[in-house]
Amino acid sequence: MCEKKLKISVFGAGHLGRIHIRLILELSDLYELIGFYDPSDESAEKTTSEYPVKRWDDMQALIDASDCVDVVAPTLHHYDIAYKALRSSKNVFIEKPLAETTEQAKILLDLSREAGVIVQVGHVERFNPAFQAAEALIVKPMFFEIHRLAQYNPRGTDVSVILDLMIHDLDIVLSCVNSSIRRISASGVSVVSKTPDITSVRIEFDNGCVANLTASRMSLNNMRKTRIFQKTGYLVIDFLNQSVDQIMITPKDQEAPGFFSFELNDDVNFSALKPEIKKTNAIQEELRSFYNSIVHNQPVVVSIDDAYRALDVAYQIIDKLKSAHLSVFDNN
Repeated sequence: MCEKKLKISVFGAGHLGRIHIRLILELSDLYELIGFYDPSDESAEKTTSEYPVKRWDDMQALIDASDCVDVVAPTLHHYDIAYKALRSSKNVFIEKPLAETTEQAKILLDLSREAGVIVQVGHVERFNPAFQAAEALIVKPMFFEIHRLAQYNPRGTDVSVILDLMIHDLDIVLSCVNSSIRRISASGVSVVSKTPDITSVRIEFDNGCVANLTASRMSLNNMRKTRIFQKTGYLVIDFLNQSVDQIMITPKDQEAPGFFSFELNDDVNFSALKPEIKKTNAIQEELRSFYNSIVHNQPVVVSIDDAYRALDVAYQIIDKLKSAHLSVFDNN
């Protein structure tokens, strides 16, 4: 039985947009890529020279011709494109962050409910093979220690490091912790841009869970690593190298699983396991998931509600930084 193909269009043909175009073309059994929109002639010419895809000059006409739209434009254009698509009752995939402001995000959230369409947001780390292997092992987490460090890249400096990098980890933490936030503490500095480039954040939840997050786009080496501590032991999720280490605490009278174990005290042992990682392309998997939500009514993995909450927490952090040290945002 042949799958129903969805007519999809891509808005934004920059670096990430061209990746989306390539991956959608590879998903030719699911999607028919009818075209892309990008006001930049340079980006458009590069795209049409690399891929057999048509450039459209009329944004609304392209939306009208589509079953769903893929918004991969810079963040400042997310709201305008998504608003037009939702007003036209189109299903929308939109890259993170959802919008420039929480006010814009709330309008899109309300509009998506009125339209009754599927909206998925590109918090791609939810589809990272390492996180997907670890997700079922996360049970009532008590403490997160997170480092997301990146080499400097001017492509992301139109927004603060919180919206550029840390928002990935905010989404991961919020998806794992079933509790309201009690307190947020934050500090950060601007080094080369007008907004924070290095930020350290502590989030305390009502259930006692604590998350410490560090994000930097001024590092010599890249790192995307999360440590999660819980009663049964702890997990080390390496998002960059796509690996997971599971350290389990087992009673002394129970056989310790794993490739090695050692005695922690008279009552318990530590044992280490490496869950199997199924290698996939995370962006392609989120596009496949988007299709399955539309055609097969499968749950949306990263919903617009999830993205709104992550954005709201990100702006709470930004507000903390502004009140603590306004010059962090005013550096010229």
